[in-house]
Amino acid sequence: MPVNRDTSFLDHLAPNVAVQFLDRVAKSPDTEAYRYPVGEQWESVTWRETGDRVSALAAGLLALGIENEQRVGIISNTRYEWILADLAIMCAAAATTTVYPTTIEEDTSYILGDAECRVVFAEDDEQVAKVRARRNELPHLEKVVVIDGATDGPDGWVIGLDDLAALGAAHLAENPDVIEQTAKSIAPDQLATLIYTSGTTGRPKGVRLRHRSWVYEGAAIESQRILDETDLQFLWLPMAHSFGKVLLSTQLACGFATAVDGRVERIVDNLGVVKPTFMGAAPRIFEKAHGKIVTMQEAEGGAKEKIFKKAFEVGTKVDRLKREGKSVPPLLKLQHGLFDKLVFSKVRERFGGRVRFFISGAAALNQEIAEWFHAAGIKILEGYGLTETSAGAFVNHPEDYKFGTVGLVFPGSEVKIDEESGEVLVRGPQVMDGYHNLPEETAKTLTEDGWLRTGDKGSLDADGFLSITGRIKDLFKTSGGKYIAPSAIEAKFKAVCPYASQFMVFGNDRNYCVALITLDPDALAMWAEEHGKQGLSYEELVKTDEVQAMVAGYVDELNSRLNRWETIKKWKLLEHDLTIESGEMTPSMKVKRNVVEQNHQAQIEALYA
Repeated sequence: MPVNRDTSFLDHLAPNVAVQFLDRVAKSPDTEAYRYPVGEQWESVTWRETGDRVSALAAGLLALGIENEQRVGIISNTRYEWILADLAIMCAAAATTTVYPTTIEEDTSYILGDAECRVVFAEDDEQVAKVRARRNELPHLEKVVVIDGATDGPDGWVIGLDDLAALGAAHLAENPDVIEQTAKSIAPDQLATLIYTSGTTGRPKGVRLRHRSWVYEGAAIESQRILDETDLQFLWLPMAHSFGKVLLSTQLACGFATAVDGRVERIVDNLGVVKPTFMGAAPRIFEKAHGKIVTMQEAEGGAKEKIFKKAFEVGTKVDRLKREGKSVPPLLKLQHGLFDKLVFSKVRERFGGRVRFFISGAAALNQEIAEWFHAAGIKILEGYGLTETSAGAFVNHPEDYKFGTVGLVFPGSEVKIDEESGEVLVRGPQVMDGYHNLPEETAKTLTEDGWLRTGDKGSLDADGFLSITGRIKDLFKTSGGKYIAPSAIEAKFKAVCPYASQFMVFGNDRNYCVALITLDPDALAMWAEEHGKQGLSYEELVKTDEVQAMVAGYVDELNSRLNRWETIKKWKLLEHDLTIESGEMTPSMKVKRNVVEQNHQAQIEALYA
């Protein structure tokens, strides 16, 4: 099926997200919009029911005196109420300011203060406490709306969602068409969202994203016929991240239903119950799933492990022949059919059995892992973008994709590669308005003629598919003059070692590369059970000769796949995995390389001693 690259959809974009939402409610009033867990059950709501709740909350914000482009914060995990709050804020012509629930008190205060938030939606008492503790630093903040927690009464500083909706109901009784009129008044270039990048250095920067950017994002996906009303999304991604937000705008454009539950530990269980047709995720989720399935089969041993390995050997061969447009020999086709029943169908069933594709973003996905899943009949479409591009700028299409690339630029957008630096530059409706209160930073990132400097090094092939080498600031040169892209090496190790969590390569101005390694605690616990070491802690396990030898074997395998100057000469297993709480990872699961390097400078230096 040819991929639609028509840009005529740009002539018919809704003027803003509020109108886009109200149009969706009018078009699909009685179809399912969302489902969400209540205890062990899932409850479902229609677009009409969602529209009524959003209108009441938006009218409540207007009753509180919220005006155009004034900021309203949300501090919460991903849940149905997050989406209600976000839509209500935009329907009230205000601008959503996102804060991760894991953000420490000091940074939470900084973001809310820098954005001058007048109202904040807070998930629970813990989040309210962060805001209350810094209340004297937030002179603009007038109300906190708590989702699950104690209030100060309906007229207090902290009110509940129902209190806000009641305010809205009274306002709507006096002004029945206030939401429709407010929506119509919002200009396409009006501020819709302030997303503060978690950042790997310094204070987070507020990225200013306009209504037309979000509307364009959803419409660009819809125009390519990637998704439609018959699809069912499972959404767990942090909504404070642009990847989660862009899936909301895509839903409004396409009209599919979304099952929402942000609890990461429940992803696999939820997939089995919800049985979605697609899901967006960061590569770490696929790496963990791949590692768990492989290690479980290794633990089975014997005939089952042999069948499993043979299945993927055959599946990879068949896959490659098909991608090259060659016919599959009859015997190989017969083997593949048998293995599909014995092995691949069980892998697909772990993800609900109905997945048409996954979308991978936020970081680089290793090609070997993508091909492994594809051999099992699970398609992972890699995409690429930044918070500064409203998340989406490139994506592979279900009918037109290339492994190892992030796909084609969205229709209606442009891409070019800087001839000197190799940096990827993007221009289009999704590009940010700039950084909030940071004109100098904005000038460094946006050119005068509208190109966004992504900070990523990449290349375009003859068909326009983009490949990303890595962050320009992360590339380093050895003392021998060879350039190293650490992210490429790191991704290869994760494909080789099913127990890996993080693998960080260093070697700037040194004569060889070294690595700091962490293992996945769950996978390591499984290994421990199989090797008679249950009961030992992570810290104790990584010090054992057996674990050290196991990792050494995987490093040797990695080195066999690298250029001589890229090989890892020495490495160190850290005594803890990297976490968001330790400050060594961002909430979107990216490693803060500089923090890790600072924290473990002594270990790195010892590897060069």
